[in-house]
Amino acid sequence: MTAVTAKRFSIAEYHRLGELGFFAPDDRVELIRGEIIIKATKSTFHSVCNSLLLGELYPLLRKRAIVRGQEPIILSDDSEPEPDVVIARNRADRYFSSHPQPVDILLVIEVSDSTLKYDRTTKLSLYAETGISNYWIFNLVDNQLEMHSEPYQKQNGSYSYQLQRVALPNQTVGLPGFAELSLDLLSVFPAPSGD
Repeated sequence: MTAVTAKRFSIAEYHRLGELGFFAPDDRVELIRGEIIIKATKSTFHSVCNSLLLGELYPLLRKRAIVRGQEPIILSDDSEPEPDVVIARNRADRYFSSHPQPVDILLVIEVSDSTLKYDRTTKLSLYAETGISNYWIFNLVDNQLEMHSEPYQKQNGSYSYQLQRVALPNQTVGLPGFAELSLDLLSVFPAPSGD
């Protein structure tokens, strides 16, 4: 009996598919552990939160770090996700020669509503496994920020984070790598209609 196996792609193969026109211009895809993942359509709530977050981070960090919105990062030979926000160390070439890799990344942020389970499991495990030291999920379902730090490998071989903290929309949180900077979450979480 022959086993059925899915084809897994390397980043090079994934990029080649793009060059050959395999993806439509408006396809929103990313490569996760060799699988081409079609990204969920963004709700207006997601888009507003992401825009507000970027609007707060750009002036807050100024020239101290590079803030990237929905741009690729390279985690391994078969994973090139496009998180909602990445804060990366400054680099002279501004990441022209390659996308940021784990050693360059201070914080990865996902804004989650319909993708919450995926971001809490698959993405969290991937980020921890590749050494991303800080991973935040703006959880729009429960209206809270979930902050994960200190990646580690469990006894069963899977990866997670040792420290997990929840912050509410009325709180202020420090930015990893910048002890003197803080983010007011009231400026990021979209207010309900009529407020």
